[in-house]
Amino acid sequence: MIRTRSRLLRVIASAVLVMLALSGCGLVMPNTGSDGSRTIALLLPESKTARYEAYDRPFFEAKVAELCPECDVIYANADQDPAKQQQQAESAFAQGISVLVLDPVDSSAAVTIVATAQSYKVPVISYDRLIGSPELAFWVSFDNEKVGALQGKALVERLADQGLSSGNIVMINGSPTDNNSRLFKRGAHNVIDGSAFTVVAEFDTPDWSPDKAQEWMASQVTQYGDSLVGVYAANDATAGGAIAALKAGGVTPLPPVTGQDAELTAIQRIVSGDQYMTIYKDLKREAEIAATHAVALLNGEQLIGQSPETNGIPTTLLTPVIVTIDNIMETVVADGFYTVEQICTAEYAAACAAAGIQ
Repeated sequence: MIRTRSRLLRVIASAVLVMLALSGCGLVMPNTGSDGSRTIALLLPESKTARYEAYDRPFFEAKVAELCPECDVIYANADQDPAKQQQQAESAFAQGISVLVLDPVDSSAAVTIVATAQSYKVPVISYDRLIGSPELAFWVSFDNEKVGALQGKALVERLADQGLSSGNIVMINGSPTDNNSRLFKRGAHNVIDGSAFTVVAEFDTPDWSPDKAQEWMASQVTQYGDSLVGVYAANDATAGGAIAALKAGGVTPLPPVTGQDAELTAIQRIVSGDQYMTIYKDLKREAEIAATHAVALLNGEQLIGQSPETNGIPTTLLTPVIVTIDNIMETVVADGFYTVEQICTAEYAAACAAAGIQ
């Protein structure tokens, strides 16, 4: 009896030493919850951009349900409020989550959430936007500097196609708290600054707000008017605000306006000629990769990215695609992102027919 107990104590001590060694190596073992539950938290940053509620969340939840029917997903949207996201994370930890998939409102502020996750032994997948912490289990996103470069390239080439060899461009960038915005802007500048066109003003849009983008664009219309030959807008929501301001200011014809996310309203604006292009990103694949890796962490599997590591973090960066009126059928329709019926409502039926979208 004494020998058995002594043996048991030695086994427990050895197990503790192994756990401490693993912890010292930086490996965070998933917390499976006090009741053994397998729970994943998905925290998304905002709802002003249509993608998160319409695509990212349902795609993620569906893939988790497919791979792990017994798993639960806790979901919350921070509505562009970093303090609210912090509270949502704390609530998730209190519920005994095993893995956190986090798309941060503020990439720097979210470091605190990752540190807290470490204390709970909850691994964190950085989703879409990179969190400024080295203590991440994985990062999945798109090549965001390439996104900006593609936007800038499309804009410059469109202006050249229109016979322009110089002119003024304004840039409506994304939120200053979003790390991706910095990459979009850098990629766009790398192209535009080397062209014959001049960026005369630019704006970092707080909270990615279309209203704030529209308000700023209205002031640029007043200042520059018809001398504006192009508008770089970092995403479709800010593009919508810019186009509204251009129309209200009586600018005709509208200059080419860029975008990103392939929102349905943006595709319709492209069909009608109000917006020149958008960037299509395979959100289904991004969400499903995040879900697959979250379940893999629950199962104790090692994560390996398909791209070079980012500061030692396993990474997968997907490829963005330019969409103009010429390839809507080959991109968003062919992938089942939208149907022709969704795009070509009565208001856009004639424009769709003219563009061969049917």
